[in-house]
Amino acid sequence: MTKITILHNPRCSKSRETLALLQARSNEINVIEYLKNTPSADEISNILSLLSLSARQLMRTKESEYKELGLKNVNLTEVQLIAAMVKTPKLIERPIVLCNGKAAIGRPPENVLAIIE
Repeated sequence: MTKITILHNPRCSKSRETLALLQARSNEINVIEYLKNTPSADEISNILSLLSLSARQLMRTKESEYKELGLKNVNLTEVQLIAAMVKTPKLIERPIVLCNGKAAIGRPPENVLAIIE
C-alpha cells in the first residue's frame, strides 16, 4: 500500500476518528499536524486540485478568523484565499488525507476509505 498522509489536528474529534480509521488499516501513515507545520501555498493548491475544490470550499467559514480577516469578500482571488490559509492554518478544513495521488476530507471519516483501498 502507498504511504498515507493525513493533515491532522489532534484537538479535532473528526481528525482523531479519521486517524484511528487509517491506523486500523495501515502502519504507513505520515501524520502532519498542520497547525504546527502549515502546508505551503503550492501544497494547498495541489490539495485543492486533487479535491476539485475552490479555496473557499476548503475553508472553515465558521471560524472567527474567517470573519475577522474579511474572507467573506467575494472579490478575493484564489491566491489571496490560499495565502490566508497559509497564514492562518486554522482556516483549513480538516482532516485531509492524501494517498495514491488522490485526496479526501475525512468528514465523515469514512470518506477517506475510497482513496486508500
